[in-house]
Amino acid sequence: MSALDCFHCGEPAEGNPPITLELEGTTRHFCCQGCKAVCETIHNEGLTGFYDFRTEPAVTPRELSASELTRLRELDHPLVQQSFVSPVKSGQEANLLIGGITCAACIWLLENHMKKQPGVQSFSVNHTTQRARLVWSPDQARLSDLLIAIHQLGYTARPYQADEVEQQLKAEHRSMLIRLAVAGIGSFQSMMLAFPLYFELVNDLSPEFVSFFRWFSLLVATPVVLYSARPFFRNARRDIRSRHLTMDVPVAIAIGLAYAASAWVTVFGGDEVYFESVCMFTFFLLLGRYVEVQARYRAGLTGNALAGFQPTVSARVNGDETEIVPAHDIGPGDVVRVRPGETLPVDGCIVRGESTLNEAALTGEYLPESRGPGDTVHAGSINGENPLDVLVEKSGAQTRLSGILRVLDRVQSEKPPVARMADRIAGKFVGRVLILAPLVWIGWWLAGADNAFDITLSVLVVTCPCALSLATPTAITAATMRLRKLGFLPTRGHTLESMNTIDTVVFDKTGTLTRGELSLVGQQSVGSLDGDTCLRLAAGLEKFSEHPIARVFHDRPAAAMEQVRNHVGGGLTGQLGDQSYAIGHLDFVAEHTDAPVPERGQHTGMEIWLASEAEWLACFRLDDQPRDDAAETIRTLQEQGIRTILLSGDRSGHVARVAEMLGITEAIGQASPEQKLEVLEQLTSEGRKVMMVGDGLNDLPSMAGAGLSVAMGSAADLTQLKADAVLLNGQLKQLVEALNTSRQTRRVIRQNMIWALAYNLCALPLAAAGLVPPWLAAIGMSASSLIVVLNALRLSASTTRPPAEPTPVGTQALS
Repeated sequence: MSALDCFHCGEPAEGNPPITLELEGTTRHFCCQGCKAVCETIHNEGLTGFYDFRTEPAVTPRELSASELTRLRELDHPLVQQSFVSPVKSGQEANLLIGGITCAACIWLLENHMKKQPGVQSFSVNHTTQRARLVWSPDQARLSDLLIAIHQLGYTARPYQADEVEQQLKAEHRSMLIRLAVAGIGSFQSMMLAFPLYFELVNDLSPEFVSFFRWFSLLVATPVVLYSARPFFRNARRDIRSRHLTMDVPVAIAIGLAYAASAWVTVFGGDEVYFESVCMFTFFLLLGRYVEVQARYRAGLTGNALAGFQPTVSARVNGDETEIVPAHDIGPGDVVRVRPGETLPVDGCIVRGESTLNEAALTGEYLPESRGPGDTVHAGSINGENPLDVLVEKSGAQTRLSGILRVLDRVQSEKPPVARMADRIAGKFVGRVLILAPLVWIGWWLAGADNAFDITLSVLVVTCPCALSLATPTAITAATMRLRKLGFLPTRGHTLESMNTIDTVVFDKTGTLTRGELSLVGQQSVGSLDGDTCLRLAAGLEKFSEHPIARVFHDRPAAAMEQVRNHVGGGLTGQLGDQSYAIGHLDFVAEHTDAPVPERGQHTGMEIWLASEAEWLACFRLDDQPRDDAAETIRTLQEQGIRTILLSGDRSGHVARVAEMLGITEAIGQASPEQKLEVLEQLTSEGRKVMMVGDGLNDLPSMAGAGLSVAMGSAADLTQLKADAVLLNGQLKQLVEALNTSRQTRRVIRQNMIWALAYNLCALPLAAAGLVPPWLAAIGMSASSLIVVLNALRLSASTTRPPAEPTPVGTQALS
């Protein structure tokens, strides 16, 4: 940068009078007042390290126009924020798409600048996706003020929309196909010219023909290098400037050296040209990366696999009519109509209609569930056969589906230790190869070999550690997406890796091993009426109550009771014909009958009594029953050598009975949250690797003390927030599948790492010995990467049927 270039952006500083600023005793020139203002901001906030770390000229700032300011101010409207802003514990969280980022220094400047803005609690940018996560306090700053601060640095910020990202991915896919086609055509043409010379298929060629072949090969290879191979050069330039070596560095060096050397020989004369190797190397590299990107996309690495389950429009009910409105215009209190085959756009409660819902997007359970008035439903569920009217409770970014998407995005952006280790190995390997390659050339040149340059190219190409860098992240992501389909949602990047070491699983009882709700487990008739008649009488009385006990009888045939009264804390009374009946606990019912109290048996659980004025009729026993798959899950875990413990705060007798039913030999009851934590700390001190499975707020301390915590899908929001994974569908058997998947993931990662390291260690001496030509090196390196990717994708295979494709809400109405 010359003295008359802008110190901030590098553009010519031709202002008259010149725009200058004294910084640390040095006069700095600027092209405009905007660059000067930004530089002053950076300097005043102590961020001058930006100019040391940046690898590209800074984006030139510009004044925001009135229309741009208006658009940014519109983002403060609550209805607009529904689609990309969600409440968090400390404020609001927004998902943004940042434009203008060219290097790591841009992210460094943005993150440090934004963290100094009033009200900003955290701001992080993902360089790969250019997505930002902003958490701020709305009572201290407006969202538009923070976005304006980003724009004033010369970048852009707008709400993240999944469909916009999908369009960008399609454009990249199309561009990659074009680059691949150009490289393929170039490879075919250059090999047609090179093969006759390689295998002496044409003898006695005159020097004029050889020169013609070389010039034509140069013409064919030039677009391959300048267009198809351009991403390799761009990435290598970025990596060298940021001092972070990746496989693109040796790739770009190999392509550049081979092309430059061949062009020199073509113009000035010489023995060998490598145009066919350049074209083939570029083609196979692009082909390998194209297949890799496609495989990763299918495995869900884009983070948008569930975006299709979020409709963009909704049918809002206005009286007897419906109107199609944008989904972000729907708010709590509205009623939306969901027709058969459409996807629910909101979380809410059914107020009219009965149907079946496919909730695979949320729970992984592909079998439809029946839902009717009063039932809670969630966005992303697909309606079955009948229309439903749903009262909106949550919409936009507040829905449960949006929460799952945010968790998945966070998990996939976190890098577990094994992935970071692979990246470090790959970076060091590249550095060693860049040192070794010139030594190989010098050695063969001193030995008088004619093909020293060919051998050096092969060394650079064959040892690119692409497979090493892909070995871990592809496997972890494929496994994460498989578990999500099964209804097991990891919420931390370390979850899969930690699960592999688990040797002890501690279960809470209520809501975890049991259903967490009362059910009818037994009935005894003590009067003149049969059991079915007593059950109808009980249901006829209980349908007038919303107490959890009453719900046990709500789905049963009911007698037509009249004059039913609800006695709070006691029970219910009513009339059927000229006979009065009472139901409730023993003492309450005894007050409403003239018959003596019957003898009580020894039973566990809760007893509900039914009597008429003249006699006692029946005793109903209610209890919380174990989940259907609890016993099988416990048995499978024990067969795998995993220790199982029941740890509950309920009374010891009931805990012991449930443990006996499920085959658990270690059961601890009447444990306070502090005592639960002590038990887990004791297990940890014994060297056990503990997983805690719970669902209540009282489980939070113990879950925090476990090596790995899993919350049930029915758990409180805070419990799910603190857990390392969430069992969305409540199926305990998926715990076994998750543990098996973690072990399989470890095996696949080990296989991939061994293959990648073995390939590079074997290929390097072969290439250095001159046994691998450059074109074969390109094929070997690409094949190595594909083997790693395809091996990892085995983890995404699942016996669970995939969810049905959603139909956007309003499609049928608009068609």
